[in-house]
Amino acid sequence: MKFWDCIVTAIRTLIGNKLRSILTMLGILIGVAAVISVLSLGRAQSAQIEEAFASLGSNLIYVIPGAPSAGGMGGTVGSAATLTLQDAEAILRDAPSVVAVSPVAQATAQIVAGRENIASLIAGVTPEAELVNNHVLAQGSFISEYDYKAKSRVAVLGGEIAESLFGQMEPTGQTIRIDGRKFEVIGVLLSKGAGFGTEDLMVYMPLSTFFATMGAQGGSQGNSLQALGVQARSKDEVESAQQEITAILRDRHHIREGEEEDFRLISMESMAAQIGQVMGILQLVLAAIAAISLLVGSIGIMNIMLVSVTERIREIGLRKAIGAKRRDILTQFLTEAAVLGLCGGAMGVALGWIIIKITSIILTNAGFTIGATLSGDIVVLAVFVAFIVGVVSGLYPAIRAARLDPIESLRHE
Repeated sequence: MKFWDCIVTAIRTLIGNKLRSILTMLGILIGVAAVISVLSLGRAQSAQIEEAFASLGSNLIYVIPGAPSAGGMGGTVGSAATLTLQDAEAILRDAPSVVAVSPVAQATAQIVAGRENIASLIAGVTPEAELVNNHVLAQGSFISEYDYKAKSRVAVLGGEIAESLFGQMEPTGQTIRIDGRKFEVIGVLLSKGAGFGTEDLMVYMPLSTFFATMGAQGGSQGNSLQALGVQARSKDEVESAQQEITAILRDRHHIREGEEEDFRLISMESMAAQIGQVMGILQLVLAAIAAISLLVGSIGIMNIMLVSVTERIREIGLRKAIGAKRRDILTQFLTEAAVLGLCGGAMGVALGWIIIKITSIILTNAGFTIGATLSGDIVVLAVFVAFIVGVVSGLYPAIRAARLDPIESLRHE
């Protein structure tokens, strides 16, 4: 029996039992749709996280006050007063692998613009923050060296803060009040979206102005800092920069050998790697859960093929009587099982594509832009798995059909 004839016969048999065939394919359909949805959305989320970290810079290192045993990756801002401007100056001066340092002091304050009144995180920064943190301006300018030295009362707004305070109005040139003090808005940062970080929700002012006006808040007594943003010369020099920073700060803070540091170092590269690893494990777990539907579908195919063998015993006996060999019967039933798997896989791909599109629209409307697409490798993998599931599930029924005795089969009622 030719292979094409096997396919035509299999399709006719499945069409002859439409409802049963559809119900049999349902498990494969749901399983394939679930797997490709999880993989596609997970891949899109991972790409977005990588893009977010890339926007910060792979050669960026944060130095945070507090012992490593007290925090881990709990945040990017410390509260202990163990970092100072002098530390920042020493790192820039004495660390050969470091190209720029951006000290940061923070506090929470009320922001008033016209009738709008909101609480926001205020960051005192130096002009180097624009380079170190890869800030991109949507309009206006960032804090200049003159603003820093003159302790100017100027502010740069995050994208969401600017929209909340001014709506469709032009923010630059407007006056806002920060805890009752007047500040002029000189720039607005380009929004990085809701998926990462708090930059869109922050207000930036010169660090010198911060110390002069609100340094007593948020643990910023004197010239203490909540973080140091350090930019290594290149991605390859991040590790050497971390070693140099550690040695400089241990020496400045008089930390003896064997004692724990009073600061923590977090590199964007290591953080991105850890989050990527967590995302990968999560995707595997979700894909494994979704694959349970494929197992259920394979049991359904095996069950229905066994029923089909029982119903067609006389047909099998007749075929063997007129010359059909065992391999012909085996091929016929395996082809039917494979067609069931392929059809279920194809419909699962279509359903998965619909799920991806609907999920992307819902997330976009919620403020999380995820460019999820159904890539070719995932489609090929899904269809191949569905085909293999069909063949493996139909193997035992096909072997059972091929071993039937033709004489006994013809006597079967």
